[in-house]
Amino acid sequence: MKGSRKVRAGILSVAVVLCSQAGLEAAGSGLERSLYEGLNGERRKHGLDALKWNGALAAAARQHAQEMAKHKLLEHRLPNEPSLPARATKAGAKFVTISENIVRSPSVLDAHGQFMSSPAHRANILDRDVDSVGIGVASHGRELFVVEDFAKAK
Repeated sequence: MKGSRKVRAGILSVAVVLCSQAGLEAAGSGLERSLYEGLNGERRKHGLDALKWNGALAAAARQHAQEMAKHKLLEHRLPNEPSLPARATKAGAKFVTISENIVRSPSVLDAHGQFMSSPAHRANILDRDVDSVGIGVASHGRELFVVEDFAKAK
C-alpha cells in the first residue's frame, strides 16, 4: 500500500510539472515567458492572482510589437493601425476591459523595470480587475519593442 501511494504521488508530481511546462510553452517566446513570469511574480508579491496567458491577446501584442519595431516608433496606435480593442478583437480576444503597456528597451529585464517604475504601467500590471494577458516582443537591431495587453476576459 505505502509503495503504491508513493508511486501515485510521484505520478501526480510529474503531471503537475508537465502541466506547468505546457502553460509556459503556451506563453510564447523565451523573452515573452520571462516578462510573463516577471509580471506574475509582481502580482504574487502584492497578494494578487496570477494572470492567465491569452493566445489571442498575445497575437495582437506580437503584431503591434512587430509594427512598432518595423517603424521604429513607440506608440499605442500607429498610423493606419486599428485601435487596441479593434486589434485584440480581430485576433480573437473576447474581453470586457482591455489595457496596454508598451516600452522600447535594450533587454527584457530593463523593460520590466521600466514598466514597474512607471505608475501607469505598474497600475496595469497590478490591476485587480484583469485576469489575462498576452505579451509580444519584437526586435530592431539591439532594441526590443515590448507590448503587454491586459484584459478581463468575457
